[in-house]
Amino acid sequence: MNQPLAYVHPGAKIAKNVVIEPFAIIHNNVEIGEGSWIGSNVTIMEGARIGKNVSIFPGAVISAIPQDKKYEGENSTVEIGDNTTIRECVTINRGTSDRMKTKVGKNCWIMAYCHIAHDCFVGDHCTFSNYTGLAGHVDVGNYVTIGAMVGVHQFTTIGDHSFLGAGSMVGKDVPPYTKAAREPLSYAGVNSIGLRRRGYSTEKIREIQNIYRILFQDNNNISQAAAIIEAEMEATSERDEILQFIKGSKRGVMKGYFK
Repeated sequence: MNQPLAYVHPGAKIAKNVVIEPFAIIHNNVEIGEGSWIGSNVTIMEGARIGKNVSIFPGAVISAIPQDKKYEGENSTVEIGDNTTIRECVTINRGTSDRMKTKVGKNCWIMAYCHIAHDCFVGDHCTFSNYTGLAGHVDVGNYVTIGAMVGVHQFTTIGDHSFLGAGSMVGKDVPPYTKAAREPLSYAGVNSIGLRRRGYSTEKIREIQNIYRILFQDNNNISQAAAIIEAEMEATSERDEILQFIKGSKRGVMKGYFK
């Protein structure tokens, strides 16, 4: 472990081959896994649980207390999965009594100046472009890509394999496999490019497109569309995932396609 001019609290648990650059600050009650790299001027505060081969670039602040007036000092955490990269000046805040932790999954790429607030759960293989901001209690699925300068409202859910266009204001839930853009946020098609990159067949992508045509393009309301999809579409894992997402949405799903 290299730490010239760095401060590492004696109570921190640091794997032997972690590299800590000068002027980094590691507080008490921090765990950092093997092969991780902590850049200069990074601050890692109490409650951080950082996995293996994580890279954190200068200026990032991990596990600061929540920006939530209801926070009362509870012993919460931030968990960051293996192989995740966190670029310059990213801030990720600890959880509150709601979930007691904020979580970022494995193999994520969080670009400069992003903010992930308290009690957010981010899945694996996610990419957040610069200046993305998640308010508290947001759920983000796996393989989600978010464009630059996107703002996500608290308690919003973003489904697996979805894509959010740059500059979007996300106030409603974004179902899996979709592209979301425009103002107000609305359906902009299926994320077919992302799905092809992950091995989805043309037939499977067409199936997903047909489901969302019923939901977003055929002038059905949400309950009507769900009933039609369940009655007329073959039962598959993707169909069932979409139906479960729609029926379980607490904020309501984004608007359908409009010109």
